[in-house]
Amino acid sequence: MKRGKRYLEANKLVDSQKEYGIKEAMEILEKFPKAKFDETVELHVKLGVDSKHADQQVRGTVVLPHGTGKTLKVLVFAKGDKAKEAEQAGADYVGAEELIPKIEKENWFDYDVIVATPDMMGVVGRLGKVLGPKGLMPNPKSGTVTMDVAKAIAEIKSGKVEYRLDKTNIIHLGFGKVSFGAEKLAENYQTVMDAIIKAKPAAAKGQYIKSVAVTTTMGPSIYINE
Repeated sequence: MKRGKRYLEANKLVDSQKEYGIKEAMEILEKFPKAKFDETVELHVKLGVDSKHADQQVRGTVVLPHGTGKTLKVLVFAKGDKAKEAEQAGADYVGAEELIPKIEKENWFDYDVIVATPDMMGVVGRLGKVLGPKGLMPNPKSGTVTMDVAKAIAEIKSGKVEYRLDKTNIIHLGFGKVSFGAEKLAENYQTVMDAIIKAKPAAAKGQYIKSVAVTTTMGPSIYINE
């Protein structure tokens, strides 16, 4: 794979054989040649679990102390008082059954997170085939199926992120922007890692954290000694 000039310049700052402390890693990221946009800083954690087994799933949410650097748009499925509550709490879109054809037929995805009250899950469930592959299906474990829609919206808007294993037993997520600076990124990183460590399944055997790497959207990986 041919790499661009900026990637190659950034790669000179990283020793691929070395594992770095998080603060040093964040300081190196800051020295990477700048892109034309504020790059997301990504975390990739390989775990010593088997995601094929239900009792070895690792999934949850955590509110980052410094947010994600991105303002997320929230769609809420609710009716009556809960719909009013969602509007007052700052939801970008609120609705019920009438949104189904808009999503199914018009490919409407102008939102980042969906929150639903439990009584609306029968309606939302009809969109499973469309929302599931996009990772948009509300889920009680991620706090997006709840009667407390105001709290859910507030947390999402203030920087709540979801972490979950993929099929290769790796968690991928963005935890800030390059412009945050080393200190804030390190604090966000530590908050996520503490949550992942706390979420270790009882059924997990052997080494839990296999490897940890951070990178920017367009940059090389830096391995962290956790």
